[in-house]
Amino acid sequence: MKKVCIIGASGKLGLYMVQHALDRGYDVVGVCREKSVRKLDAFKGRITIIPGMTNDRNIIKEAVKGCDGVLTVLVPWGVQQYSSGTAQAVMDFAEPDARLIFSCGWHIRRDEQDVYSWKFKALVKIFGSIARLFRLVELDDQVEACRRIFASDTKWTVVRGSDLEEGGSQGLPVWSRHVGNPVLESNLTRRIDFALFMVAALENDALIHEAPAIVGCQTPSAIAHTVKNSDNTSP
Repeated sequence: MKKVCIIGASGKLGLYMVQHALDRGYDVVGVCREKSVRKLDAFKGRITIIPGMTNDRNIIKEAVKGCDGVLTVLVPWGVQQYSSGTAQAVMDFAEPDARLIFSCGWHIRRDEQDVYSWKFKALVKIFGSIARLFRLVELDDQVEACRRIFASDTKWTVVRGSDLEEGGSQGLPVWSRHVGNPVLESNLTRRIDFALFMVAALENDALIHEAPAIVGCQTPSAIAHTVKNSDNTSP
């Protein structure tokens, strides 16, 4: 793998992904809103930047051309089907054999084996209702985006993140196929390590058609419950 596209490159997660990708020797194409280009100044001359809205199909078509992998931050902005528009454009225009890695939260259900506490479900419902009322965030559209991804025959991986914190890297997060696994109980991951997992997934074929739910490898639950098996591992 030589060339990757990072959609949402100027965000907090995107900036870490850019750095991890450069550290691994990839040629990087970054997509971000025009007003956010300055956030990528630290990488000037080292990456190609394509400014534009990340659900703009023409922008995505240009950005992913010739890329071996595409890393996409599924942002549920506004109430204009932003996440699903971005995901659909990526799947429509990415190279046929490209690895497609998407980010989202634990609230995305892969199948009926995902188990959520009443508290978690209540928080998602309350936050989603308030955000939709003020036309800020559309969690249902993020769900729709992932439904389309799961149904596609592309080489996708959907990385489901826990709560995030800043700080130095602790290493690759551990993961489970299902929310509710005790290994995830700590519900905390360093943002830099979420990005590390995303970039590492590009070359891990074992994660194709998986939706790993991740948690920091140094959290109490990870230390207590990590075992070497197919349901709880690292890329």
